[in-house]
Amino acid sequence: MDLRFLGAATTVTGSQFLLTTSRAKVLVDCGMFQGSPNETIRNRVPLAYDPAEIDALLLTHAHLDHCGLIPLVVTRGLRGPIFATSGTVELAGLVLLDSAKLQEESARRDDRFERKHPDRAAQETSADQAALREATKEAAAADDEESAAESRDPEVALRGQPPVVATRVDEPLYTTTETQAALGLFRAFEYDHEFDVAPGIRATFLDAGHILGSAIIRLRVSENGTERIIVFSGDLGRHDTPIIRDPTTVREADYLLVESTYGGREHEPQAEAVRILAETVQLVAQANGVLLVPSFAIGRTQEVVWQLDRLLDEKRIPRLPLYLDSPMASKATDIYRRHSEYYDDEMRRLLAQREDPLDYPGAQVTNDIDVSRAISKAPRPYMIVASNGMLTGGRVLSHLRELIDDPAATLLFVGYQGQGTLGAQLQAGARQVRIDGEPHEVRCQIRSISGFSAHADESELLDWVSAFAKPRLRRVYIVHGDPDAQAAIEPKIRALGFDTHIPKWHERVTLE
Repeated sequence: MDLRFLGAATTVTGSQFLLTTSRAKVLVDCGMFQGSPNETIRNRVPLAYDPAEIDALLLTHAHLDHCGLIPLVVTRGLRGPIFATSGTVELAGLVLLDSAKLQEESARRDDRFERKHPDRAAQETSADQAALREATKEAAAADDEESAAESRDPEVALRGQPPVVATRVDEPLYTTTETQAALGLFRAFEYDHEFDVAPGIRATFLDAGHILGSAIIRLRVSENGTERIIVFSGDLGRHDTPIIRDPTTVREADYLLVESTYGGREHEPQAEAVRILAETVQLVAQANGVLLVPSFAIGRTQEVVWQLDRLLDEKRIPRLPLYLDSPMASKATDIYRRHSEYYDDEMRRLLAQREDPLDYPGAQVTNDIDVSRAISKAPRPYMIVASNGMLTGGRVLSHLRELIDDPAATLLFVGYQGQGTLGAQLQAGARQVRIDGEPHEVRCQIRSISGFSAHADESELLDWVSAFAKPRLRRVYIVHGDPDAQAAIEPKIRALGFDTHIPKWHERVTLE
């Protein structure tokens, strides 16, 4: 059997892995590449397989970089079941429909742009086509070592990205109608129940502790009279974080694919993260300013609101108005409320006391775009939590345009900023940026908290990997991380006594 790395290979997005045996073909995740133009162009590279030949798709969780290409693959011919936990099934429906809607809206804006600026549009289209040819060439060369060595290094281009974000697209990858059809293929299985996926392949979902319903996937694969266990970590959560349970410890596997998002980095302790959040809110109140928190709609937003509610209850922050400017986040919170089976003990205790820690008092949910635009005219001080979390799109960019040159405003990052994204550039100290072509000078205050990350840091990742039994674990494949993170964590995993490999995009490996 063999395994092909079609995403999350020397990058943090686009998770997709193809397992092929003599009897079956199974995909694990089907994610969208996000971030810089160098990354997103990969979404339009021809598929490396015939979707009609895929027996099943297994989904670790509902973030777009793990599920975002599912409607595209279904449109191209996938008819097999899509397996996920019930929480992931609901959240993925929300995420994918939102993605389709945003793509359709962006395409309409692009049509208007082309009519008004045909020469500039033609120039940009030509550049996009050239980038697509290069990405396609890179993917095709992956199985040829000599050709691959001569092809461009995508990470060199990624690191060289300027502090720019552009939200223009030529045409949607898929439509709302196509997405609704894809959702009909989803099938729910809960944690710790093994089920048949395809001939010779059985799967078990284990709690990954990342977001509601997130899963580690364990596959038992029978091939030529031999059984192998392959474990896909998905995105691993942290210990002792609010709302959901901690990641499951796994001990048995022959092959492991482990995320490495925070390789080489350690989060500050949770108590310190909460202290920084409280201090930031207090400073914004004293400056009569605005706090803008870019936050992913699923997982991160719920935790930020949870912490603000706790701080207010403990009288550690003043009660500032809070605007939750993400329709998807409010819908996701409703899904969180419906799935108490995933909660940890602390969350259950608060609910037993008739408290709702997912509800900041007086929070205003802004579903309407006109209401969103009107936030800038609200009396100060106030707070905004808006998606998305890496400043690659979404309503947060509209608020950033209003606030980036305001010394009384604070931009607070509460999660990972991928290399090449505007968020990463601002964290690194960029003073001049461009948002959809418009130049801006950075005068706002910029702060970061890593302790609210939904990803395990290096120590937590190493602790999780160290639980696997030696010598059974033959190899650890390090995925879902940027080159710096992977280079930092690989020798430390080897020091645990495991063989390691960092796969390249579209690389194929044989599992014996």
